[in-house]
Amino acid sequence: MSTSYDCTNPEELSEGLAAAQRAIAAKACVVLPTDTVYGIGADAFSPQAVATLLAAKGRGRSMPPPVLIPRMQTMDGLATDIPEDARNLARTFWPGGLTLICHAQPSLSWDLGDTMGTVALRMPDDRIALELLGVTGPLAVSSANRTGSPAAQNAAEAQAMLAESVEVYLEAGHRPVAGSDGVPSTIVDATSEPMRVVRQGAVSLEALREVVPGILGLGEEPPAEEAAAEDAATDTAAGTAEAHGGTAPSLVKEQG
Repeated sequence: MSTSYDCTNPEELSEGLAAAQRAIAAKACVVLPTDTVYGIGADAFSPQAVATLLAAKGRGRSMPPPVLIPRMQTMDGLATDIPEDARNLARTFWPGGLTLICHAQPSLSWDLGDTMGTVALRMPDDRIALELLGVTGPLAVSSANRTGSPAAQNAAEAQAMLAESVEVYLEAGHRPVAGSDGVPSTIVDATSEPMRVVRQGAVSLEALREVVPGILGLGEEPPAEEAAAEDAATDTAAGTAEAHGGTAPSLVKEQG
């Protein structure tokens, strides 16, 4: 049976975080607030838990969930061959609405779906999310909705769609803020050269280019002199982008 906790109440917040930690340990799903929209989360290192998350959303393995992390240092435990430009983006925009697709550490025994050897990482700018991540470790988190429906902006909306497939709902009010539309994170593929935006969202291209001037925007092609080198990686980059919720050149509405 699902339980909802009003996390605007300090006592219920404490109870809710403890219940969510127990649910994650039991390979069940929880709904949590983030700085963008509400997310459905599960233990990133449990194939059973991730499969439960995907089933709750009505999503297949071809759309693996991103992984939320509690601190930037966790990045090196989950990803490898991280470009310095990607680290600079993380330093600038984490915690916040930026997701970075990186090469996954090959030694990790996890199964997020058909990731093509990559992992999409984000550190959210939300106190409750970070508190939960601090006690659970990295979580596979996708938007709290059935695939094809708008992302939930409060836990009640998520519960109306996900019902008993989620064990614990953490209600903390409207996200991002009352009266505003839910905006997904911007996704940057840091496995391609040059790096490219594969979904535009909370962090603008202009802001990204202040840190990495050469980053490609959604659907942009590299300069002619770089095109030959880029062609060799096009198929792989396109598959990686689509797997994590973005396809250049179109904006994906599903907020993962």
